[in-house]
Amino acid sequence: MVNKHEFFLQKAIDAAVKNTSVHGGPFGAIITKDGEIIAEGVNRVTDHHDPTAHAEVMAIREACKKLNAFELKDCVLYSSCEPCPMCLGAIYWARLKNVYYAADRKDAAKIQFDDDFIYNEIEKQPEQRTLPFIHLSIHSALDPFKAWAKQIDKTQY
Repeated sequence: MVNKHEFFLQKAIDAAVKNTSVHGGPFGAIITKDGEIIAEGVNRVTDHHDPTAHAEVMAIREACKKLNAFELKDCVLYSSCEPCPMCLGAIYWARLKNVYYAADRKDAAKIQFDDDFIYNEIEKQPEQRTLPFIHLSIHSALDPFKAWAKQIDKTQY
């Protein structure tokens, strides 16, 4: 007997496999709430011309739209593969309850989806990264934060 987590994880894997048949990337994600699928995402990077169109991000976008919310606290994400650093960030920002995944990043690296270089870059100081990150001290840098702090009716996130 397959448990519910294996069932939903298989749905994510099936979505990933199906996506490869339409020349999409081999990644799929499902988001559930109260044991029901509310969103599905597949890797649409190449056909959307969008490097952020990963399966997990696409599923998060769909779930947020469907729930009319920017947080998914009561939701669970099932991914065909361990999320990359970008998706990991999106998952934390969405505040999902749990994440289940099938293949891991080492499996993905074997087919040239190697995220280790990004994980390594994150640990470096900005000025030591491969892609130059240059901090410019400008007098108005904190103006957006000051404006935010003054807002009375802001929505914290």
